[in-house]
Amino acid sequence: MADGDPTALVTAAAGGDTQAWNALVERYAPLVHATCRRWRLDAADAADVSQTVWLRLVENLPKLREPKALPGWLMTTAAHECTRFYRSRQRERPDDLTSLLDRTPADDTDPVDAGLIRDELHAAMRVAFAELPERCRTLFSLLMTDPPAAYTEISTRLAMPCGAIGPTRSRCLDRLRRSAALQTLIADAGHAVRR
Repeated sequence: MADGDPTALVTAAAGGDTQAWNALVERYAPLVHATCRRWRLDAADAADVSQTVWLRLVENLPKLREPKALPGWLMTTAAHECTRFYRSRQRERPDDLTSLLDRTPADDTDPVDAGLIRDELHAAMRVAFAELPERCRTLFSLLMTDPPAAYTEISTRLAMPCGAIGPTRSRCLDRLRRSAALQTLIADAGHAVRR
């Protein structure tokens, strides 16, 4: 069964055959992982989403009508889970700018380096935020309160239609990303990595 067709593997795995399940995972794990990476997930997030895809397969394996369509089912499920992952990330709202910045750097960074990196990032963000137009600063402040201000309140405070809040937020974020302070920090970080 090691080189068996997908139908036999799916049928056996649905019946509780661990070897068949392991063969399915071994055969299709690269496909699932590649699908997640195509969605530009980093390695850790791709691994998490891949695990969710395998969980979905366990839940749905007995209901799978076309075992030969398993590769397509896995790719579609991976795409759905990637979409769900990104949506959950969009719903995350930091309490304030500091909590957003405190999420960096990675846990495996030396604590001294991590502190220096965080300090540099905080300083760059403060400069970049101060350079934004008042309207952008007010919008970000309203969106990052706990709980976030309602769009109707933001609309009133900024004299802006509710439908313009999302696009304005996007433009303000783009300005923040393009600020000289952050671009310099990014360039310096890239230079340090290349050394």
